[in-house]
Amino acid sequence: MNAKGYVHKYGDNVDTDVIIPARYLNTADHKELASHCMEDIDKDFTKKVKNGDIMVGGANFGCGSSREHAPIAIKNSGISCVIAKTFARIFFRNSINIGLAILECPEASEKIANGDDVSVDFDTGIITNHTKNETYQAEPFPDFVKEIIKADGLMNSIGKK
Repeated sequence: MNAKGYVHKYGDNVDTDVIIPARYLNTADHKELASHCMEDIDKDFTKKVKNGDIMVGGANFGCGSSREHAPIAIKNSGISCVIAKTFARIFFRNSINIGLAILECPEASEKIANGDDVSVDFDTGIITNHTKNETYQAEPFPDFVKEIIKADGLMNSIGKK
């Protein structure tokens, strides 16, 4: 299981209200949520993002309310993986539950720049920055998390082996 794409980079304390503003929470349509992803801090995000791209954040990514709409919006915008220095605890769990791959890696968070070409090997936790010819080591996913992500979410993974 791998991801490869161009990076959309954001700073510390990116909260769920910035990821998907509350004014759009009256819909359960995942594509509609994705169409407003990051618009309050990056109005062109949805025009720039391509399927498979990677989002990189700083510390405390996904802080704020516990809504699962935030990782749903990110995933359905085309982002294949989010890398951050640290994640807010509930965002981390919500991301795994809906099948969005996320990795904590302080070195990658600091060194990767917006627009870099990056790949991630989920089995080894190795993040490769092809633009800078650097690698960073994150903790690889345990097998059960890989299964959840591969199944496109926790509810899809139940009973599958």
